[in-house]
This record gives sequence, C-alpha cells and structure tokens, in this order.
Amino acid sequence: MPSDELVPSEKFVKKIIERDRRIFFKDYSDSQNSISEDSKIAEDNTSSYLNEYGNSKNQKTSEKPIIADFTEYNPLHKGHFHCMNVAKSKVPNGMFVAIVPGLFERSGRGVPFIMTRQARAKIAIEVGADIVVEGPPMGIMGSGQYSLCLAKMFKALNTDFIPRGYRPFEGYDEILERIANGHGIAPKPYKIVDMDTNEVLSKNKLEEDNYVIVSFSKSLKKIGFDFKNKFIFVKRIKGVSGTLIRKATETGNFSEVVDMLPPASIAILEDEIKNKMAPLHKSRDEATILNSANDLSFEELNALNLINDSTAEKIVEIRKKKSFESLFEIQDCISQGFSTHFKHRVLSVLEAKINKDVISNYIDNYPFTIRVLDYKNKDILEEFKDKINNNNRRIELWQ
Repeated sequence: MPSDELVPSEKFVKKIIERDRRIFFKDYSDSQNSISEDSKIAEDNTSSYLNEYGNSKNQKTSEKPIIADFTEYNPLHKGHFHCMNVAKSKVPNGMFVAIVPGLFERSGRGVPFIMTRQARAKIAIEVGADIVVEGPPMGIMGSGQYSLCLAKMFKALNTDFIPRGYRPFEGYDEILERIANGHGIAPKPYKIVDMDTNEVLSKNKLEEDNYVIVSFSKSLKKIGFDFKNKFIFVKRIKGVSGTLIRKATETGNFSEVVDMLPPASIAILEDEIKNKMAPLHKSRDEATILNSANDLSFEELNALNLINDSTAEKIVEIRKKKSFESLFEIQDCISQGFSTHFKHRVLSVLEAKINKDVISNYIDNYPFTIRVLDYKNKDILEEFKDKINNNNRRIELWQ
C-alpha cells in the first residue's frame, strides 16, 4: 500500500462492526418480541447512542408529500445532487427523505463505504435533504433481499414520489414508461419481463443503475405497493468519476474532483479524514473474517447468510491443510454467485456473522424501527413523524 494512502485503523472498523451487531440484534429481538403485539413506541435506556422518538401527541397528518430516495451517497456527488434538485423542483412542497444504508457500513456490492452513514447523512442534510433515515444492511444481503427491504421501507414511509437516476439506452424508455404506469418489471437471466403482461421487453443486459430501478419495481409489486405515477426518472449527468473520487479520498487531495462533489461533501470528507474516520473503503475487520473462516464449523458456516454447502465445504477442506492467512485465500473458496460482487458480500457476512434464518425473519418484520440519522430542523422532524404516524412505526433518533 502506498505510504501516502490514508487508512483508518482496523480497531476503528472492528468497533463499528461490533456496535452495529448490537444494534442489529436489538432490532431483531425487539421485532420478534412484538410479533404478537401491536407495534408501539417505548422508551429504551439500554443504548447510550440512541434516543427514541415517539409519535407526536397531535395525531394530525402532514400534508407534505414524501419524496423518498434511496442512494448510498458514497460520497454524495453532483449526480446525486442533480437528482435531488430535479425531484425537489418537480415537487416544491415535498419533504425529501434520503434512505441511506446502513448497518455494518457495507454497500450493495459488499464492499466498505468510504465513510460512515452518519457522515453521509450529514452531507445529505447540508445539500438539501430534509430527513435521512437508515436503510437496510445491504452488504450482508443478496440483491433480492435488500431490494425487498427497501421496498418495505418506502411503503412504511408512505412514499409519494420516488426519484431515480438512469442511463438511457435503446428500448429503455418503454421499460420506464411501464414502471411509471405501475407495472412491475422482472430482471431475469437474458431477458426483462413485464410482470403484469408477461411480455419480454428486452434481452439486453442492464447497467447497474438501470438494473436497480427494474429490480426495485419488482420488489414494490411483490409487497403490493402501488407505485403508479410515483417515479421521477432523472437522466444521469456526465462528468462524475467514482474512480477519481475514491482516489482523491485515499490521498486527501480533492483538487482533481472539485467539480464532481458539492463543497459540503469535500468539507465533511476532509473532517472525517482529519479525525481518522475515513476513508473506510479499503478497511475490513480482517481478524474476525479470518477467525470465522478458520474456526467456525461446517454447520456454523453453512448457517450464515449467502454461504452455501459448496463454499462451506471448500473453506473447511482448505483450512485442514493450512489456516487462512489472507482474505484473498478465502475469496478463492467462495462459489461464484449471480452477481459479480457476490464474493465481497460473503466476506461481509463472515465479518458480521448473521445467519440465514435471522436475515429471513429480519426481512419479514422490516422496518420494525425507522432510525433517523439526521434531520434539517425540529419542525421538519415533527412533520415527518406526523406523516408516518398512521403506521404506528417505532422511530429512533440517532445521537
């Protein structure tokens, strides 16, 4: 690793994983304990870093429409900023709610985020979001699992509008029109199918942004959420390079990407770097991953989310000859999944150690808690609570 690269300590990363495991299992335990009861707000003094917020006493419902956007903001760049501004211009009286993942600080690709969700939420508020809520722990889930969680979050928020960035290509306009009209579109191997009519709309492979939209419509349809006329499709702007932004965060020199990032993103990134809390995207709790691969039994490995018999068997077989000493050795044992990012997700599962059955039950009750990471002001927070109070959701405020 070049000496000029900035990398927080593994101890800091381990602390995040351990803290988020406690939060995850508390959420999970609370949701399981309440299955037979009506959801209700209750004061909880067991977590020093969380403060619960209940519904306001005045049970009125805010008339502001909810504009909910799911984006990693890793970090928030001018493409994200453009999408936010387009949505706010189309719904000027709306409340912009950003859904930012999430526990364990791992992206949908299974790789670490550049900075914590608290820092990403702070940037979102600085550039114009009204509320930021915590999204699902997508890095330890399959794409179908976290897409379903997101759909359930949008339903829990009583979402009125959904802005999404897309990359145009021939034939995609028809797909977007179908989604705009409330059709679920299913991405299947080698074809894209309209769930309402069973028509094959395309046989082209979708780029990541476009795949996310299609997969999300499928999940929304699956849970019965009516999304007709809710989507605001925003053509992605050019001139933003994720590779250059990551390089800039590794060195702390943002001169080459100053036109790609809002000033707030750069300022908060620089502050996180100064406090040795970023960049995180090359940092894992390697000791825990190695211990999981070297010490867990076949049954324990096979019980973990995303790990199949083949992967568990190969890990056990290889370590009989020699204990794993690097993450690369472990990756070589992981079966190839449908996604090119599957191996990184499995590493995140070995890091967080969450079982398949726990994830399944967690998804069934998601989101039991809506955790507010940041907000514009107290009036906005009260309006937000009023807007979603009919669902009797448990609301917690991160502090």
